Amino acid sequence: MGKEYSEIDEKVQRWLGRQKMFFVATAPLSADGLVNCSPKGGDTFLVLGPKQIAYLDYGGSGIETVAHLKENGRIVVMFCAFDGPPKIFRFYGEGEVIEPGDDEFDDLKAKFPPHCTCRNIIRVNVNRIADSCGYAVPLYEHTGERTAMETWVESKTEEEMQAYRAKNNAASLDGLPGLKAR
Repeated sequence: MGKEYSEIDEKVQRWLGRQKMFFVATAPLSADGLVNCSPKGGDTFLVLGPKQIAYLDYGGSGIETVAHLKENGRIVVMFCAFDGPPKIFRFYGEGEVIEPGDDEFDDLKAKFPPHCTCRNIIRVNVNRIADSCGYAVPLYEHTGERTAMETWVESKTEEEMQAYRAKNNAASLDGLPGLKAR
């Protein structure tokens, strides 16, 4: 049976720091809209406070999480232990998108380790924290980080990155607004 937590305490924060991967799920309000679940990795996740988390959004070809958050704010972030004792944590909350040029972007980005790219930051005000057993989660060995994103970003100029994002990140698959044009 799972347990609910009133806040992210030091023990939970240490456990989160050992995980190499997490998942983010969002959905549009439309009943026929596409639900999105996205894997995240690397050292892109931070606990900002007892009920607040954030992660760097590298970006890619889609903009579903951003579009859904701009429409309705609903998000769940899930971590699974792929090694050690079985455990799953889910953080439910209201997410917000912080983009380059927003007042808080530079200060918040400075709290993360340096990264090759950052399309935006997702900050979540957590209103429910729950764990579950994770008995069915398989064991995996982490053998390293992929370098494909860094290689791709390093092959682009800043102008090419902005053009790519303008083309691929302006609207979701369901036509919801994505990133602001820069």
